[in-house]
Amino acid sequence: MKLFSDILQFFGVRRYAADERGVSLIESAILFPILFSMLMAVYDLGQGIVVNQKTVAASQVIADLVSRSEVVTIDLINDIVISGELALEPYDTTPLGYDVVSVEFDEYGDPVILWRVTENMVENESAVNSTVGLGEEGDGVIVVSVVYAYEPFFSNFIVDSFNMTEVAFLRGRKSATVTCSDCP
Repeated sequence: MKLFSDILQFFGVRRYAADERGVSLIESAILFPILFSMLMAVYDLGQGIVVNQKTVAASQVIADLVSRSEVVTIDLINDIVISGELALEPYDTTPLGYDVVSVEFDEYGDPVILWRVTENMVENESAVNSTVGLGEEGDGVIVVSVVYAYEPFFSNFIVDSFNMTEVAFLRGRKSATVTCSDCP
């Protein structure tokens, strides 16, 4: 037992254990990584909320600009999508996907797709199907789905990237339906 006591005395462990500065140093060494991790998680959460709000804005911008026309073209839709991408500034727009659909309702109130332009995501059929009964025969609606693959900056070792999906619905401003002259 004397040997163990001599070793503790040699390294000054007893002195540090009795001194409050040593205790506070040990507490700090234990708590600092935890507090730093919490700070980075709060940063990622804040960035995620901002990106989500920008994703909402992008879907609404695209839907609003499409609904302003009676007839659109592929070039016009590409320009409109660029406007939607500007809503995401200063964030990277590479992970952005969109699905722009013009729907006309039949005599039963069921949606009939007039045209659709989709890029960097799968077609959002559930958004189109959710419009059942929203209009009378001949009425229409623009359905814009936007997906942004958000990857946390600090927490990516805990949480992989995940998709933020937003859908906007608007009616045409100048006509009941918006048609596309050169859409596939």
